[in-house]
Amino acid sequence: MQDQRLKPVTSEPKAQSQTQRAAAELRRMIVSNELPAGSSYLETELATMLDMSRTPVREATLILAAQGLLEVRPRRGVRILSISPDDMEEIYQILTELECLAAERVAASVASAKDLQPLREAADRMEASLKRDDREGWAAADEDFHERLVDLAGSDRLKSIISTYNDQVRRARALTLYIRPVPTKSNEDHRALIKALEKGDVQLARKLHREHRISAKTLMISLLRKHGFHQV
Repeated sequence: MQDQRLKPVTSEPKAQSQTQRAAAELRRMIVSNELPAGSSYLETELATMLDMSRTPVREATLILAAQGLLEVRPRRGVRILSISPDDMEEIYQILTELECLAAERVAASVASAKDLQPLREAADRMEASLKRDDREGWAAADEDFHERLVDLAGSDRLKSIISTYNDQVRRARALTLYIRPVPTKSNEDHRALIKALEKGDVQLARKLHREHRISAKTLMISLLRKHGFHQV
């Protein structure tokens, strides 16, 4: 009797782990455009790609559908959603407000310059990547900067919501990374933000980060419209 009671407890985390792994891998493939916008796949095809059974794959697609990355079509599999400039406009508006809140919290709570070292290190990697003309390295370091900023804000809820919307931004950035101007201004914006955070200047930190995000949004949407990625 004791063994029978234990079996459901030990099997449940394993099933959850498979679903989470499937969701993470499918998310990576969508964000990197390995599964391009507009493409369709049967559940069996995705299961074969991931070398997994259909059940965790089915559950993973429902998770990603809720996050706006794909559409689940009964008996027809899934369709990877295209990137709409209008959607990106809304996503950036939300991200701007949430990340500005994070910047405010960091400016109000950072105890010493040492706390901001992760941001400096990310900014250093961004600049080093540009010197090597390594756009992908720059993008990874830029993403790390924003993630570290949100981490320093100390809010798990804020971090969770921002992470969901950032998946959409990663897709658009992967498409436009090599057709955008060299992002030296973005690096300058990050350095200025670090200085404001060091001073504990809440209003300046919010102002600088808002301007940075609005500039990024304007550039991203203009590139999406100009090159027709939303027509996929």
